[in-house]
Amino acid sequence: MPRQFKQQRPQRAAPASRSIPDDVKPQRLHKLLALAGLGSRRDMEEIIASGRITINGKTAEVGAGVMPTDVVRLDSRPLRLPFEPELPRVLLYHKPEGEIVSQDDPEKRSTVFDKLPHIRGGKWIAVGRLDMNTSGLLIFTTSGELANRFMHPRYEVEREYAVRIFGELTEGQMLQLTQGIELEDGPASFDAIQPQGGEGSNHWYQVILREGRNREVRRLFEAFQLPVSRLIRVRFGSVNLPPRLKRGMMLELEPKEITGLLEWAGLPVPRTPPRQKTAREKEQAGKTFMPKERKPAEARGPAGARTGKPAGKKVDPAKRRIRQSGDVNGPKQQRRSDRNKGRG
Repeated sequence: MPRQFKQQRPQRAAPASRSIPDDVKPQRLHKLLALAGLGSRRDMEEIIASGRITINGKTAEVGAGVMPTDVVRLDSRPLRLPFEPELPRVLLYHKPEGEIVSQDDPEKRSTVFDKLPHIRGGKWIAVGRLDMNTSGLLIFTTSGELANRFMHPRYEVEREYAVRIFGELTEGQMLQLTQGIELEDGPASFDAIQPQGGEGSNHWYQVILREGRNREVRRLFEAFQLPVSRLIRVRFGSVNLPPRLKRGMMLELEPKEITGLLEWAGLPVPRTPPRQKTAREKEQAGKTFMPKERKPAEARGPAGARTGKPAGKKVDPAKRRIRQSGDVNGPKQQRRSDRNKGRG
């Protein structure tokens, strides 16, 4: 019976052009490409200059602006550009001592970036730094504007630390630390300092300052020959180190908490609905977790190679057993070989 031809489906009408409000203005192409996770703004400018980007079929130029109705392609592949900003992600990490806050370290030391969860179409930005011997609150976000709001000196965002020193400050020394001390890179001071008790020769202090200069807290105490033996950041701006966030653990903030953080920073809250979470993400929402450190590429070995497992035992060639013909041919193959010999 001849096969029947499939009926042709009626063609769908072309979608009507989207209406754009009058207040929507063109946005820079290289900025949107960078927000889409394709690279830095400088990298995007180089790609545009190479002629690989087209806007509505025409080769784009550096500095070009695009509208939501424009069709942008990279090497003939259509791109989805983030004209409407999405709610950023914010991650809290209780950094232990012994880790550095850097993506490139010539000494190949343990870095906090090796533990961050993988994200598509973006990257994690560390909000400030903590030196290798300092522990406590470390914030990561996918929003450059939010990170800048925390770190830029003109905003004078408070940083609060718990400090343990070997020795004890006098009333005059605490007053001097709040009035200002001349350091190598200029005057520095604490906004507030409060003694928190101690045992023996060790004493704890709570300090607040609005700067993030390198090793500033340690250098202020060392000006009185009082070395810091323990330094923990417990607050950065409006974000406190949660008591349930134990050392070495991470916690991702919920959309409601991120919205409050954007409002505290004076940044616009995106109107687009938050990204739909997977079932696993919903299950882990609001829970602390222990991150898994990713091995660098050079430690994984060549493609397809298994690493991290003990190598097989080496066999002495003198003790190696020589294969016999019976080892190669099993019983069935051996009987079949005998029958073939009989036929010959």
